[in-house]
Amino acid sequence: MNLLIPALLLGTSALALARGVDVYAALLEGGQRGLELVKTVLPSLVMLLTAVELLRVSGAMDALTRLLTPAAAWLGIPPETVPLMVVRPLSGSAALAVGAELMAVHGPNSLVGRTAAVMLGSTETTFYTISVYFAAAGVRRSRYAIPAALTADLTGFLAAALTVRLL
Repeated sequence: MNLLIPALLLGTSALALARGVDVYAALLEGGQRGLELVKTVLPSLVMLLTAVELLRVSGAMDALTRLLTPAAAWLGIPPETVPLMVVRPLSGSAALAVGAELMAVHGPNSLVGRTAAVMLGSTETTFYTISVYFAAAGVRRSRYAIPAALTADLTGFLAAALTVRLL
């Protein structure tokens, strides 16, 4: 298993040389394309991360959490997971931090801990994904992508809570 990566690199290089491909030039071209992609995607990521931080420090994230807690309880979702539901569509790393905190406080085998784990696995960082993919593809208007993706996230949150309760 330790030799898998070197074997793949050696095999790919040997195949390229056998076909007469200039491996060094191909690597340089790939690096240049990668830098062009970073140049395209980076502004969207900077704006997204700035918006997430502004929501957090302004208190809007806490206000939204307080607003959604009664609805979550009514739907059968543990109210402690509402901060995770608020932050998950925005930031994967922040969602992991919230999930880890929930598991540290309530325990990984508690209803809250299991629900948080399933929520993390069944939802997506919607705005991050959309900003990266749409920027890379040059899409300027998201049209129905954001409402559809947020609906899918809500469905994932509801299904996670229901599945954990049933199982």
